[in-house]
Amino acid sequence: MTLLERLQNLNPELKLYSVRDAAFKKYGRLIEDYDSAALCKACREALTMPKSGSVYFPALDALTGTADDLLMTRRFFGQTPAQTGVCYGYNSLFNALEYHRSSEINVAVTPLVLMLGDMRDMNGYDYDSGRVEAFLLEEGDTVEVYATSLHYCPCQVSDEGFISVVGLPRGTNTDLTEKPAAEGEDRLLFAANKWIVCHEDCRELTGQGVYPGIHGLNYELKY
Repeated sequence: MTLLERLQNLNPELKLYSVRDAAFKKYGRLIEDYDSAALCKACREALTMPKSGSVYFPALDALTGTADDLLMTRRFFGQTPAQTGVCYGYNSLFNALEYHRSSEINVAVTPLVLMLGDMRDMNGYDYDSGRVEAFLLEEGDTVEVYATSLHYCPCQVSDEGFISVVGLPRGTNTDLTEKPAAEGEDRLLFAANKWIVCHEDCRELTGQGVYPGIHGLNYELKY
């Protein structure tokens, strides 16, 4: 039994696919002509897994200035300023969805699952969790997640946790320079170039003022 088949059997309530399936084309594309081996090796050597929870760095010092970091600017972001960061740790819950005004590049240093939604399925600033679809990335897979795709923290598929490289326009996910308005889309703006809604049951994020716009089941990925 493959990892995908095992995850599908354990999570029958979740629409779960591989990024190689046609269902992923709605949300992004698999970048098959990029060798991520050196990037993955650098991350494994630079990172120590946290005791619990997940950690995110918009730009990882160990990657800054490397050939893979420059590739983010030169190829993946069309010679515009970009950053090569990392998200890693432990997570199994859906919890939230965010979006940017640009694509995001993800490199799976470890196998992981992304839970994705489509902005066009939002009702104003609310979202029915029953519309979410999950996609397995195998170790080394590199994908572009489109700007119209809602996404959040990856989910682990083993007790060892997950590591994902995150490429974005420079400055994304850093602190805001001014307080956004408390109405309209501005109420979702949580960091630079980062709009987010969370599940109404996610106390950690609602406690930080994130709009509780996701309703329905807060999926937990079983592995």
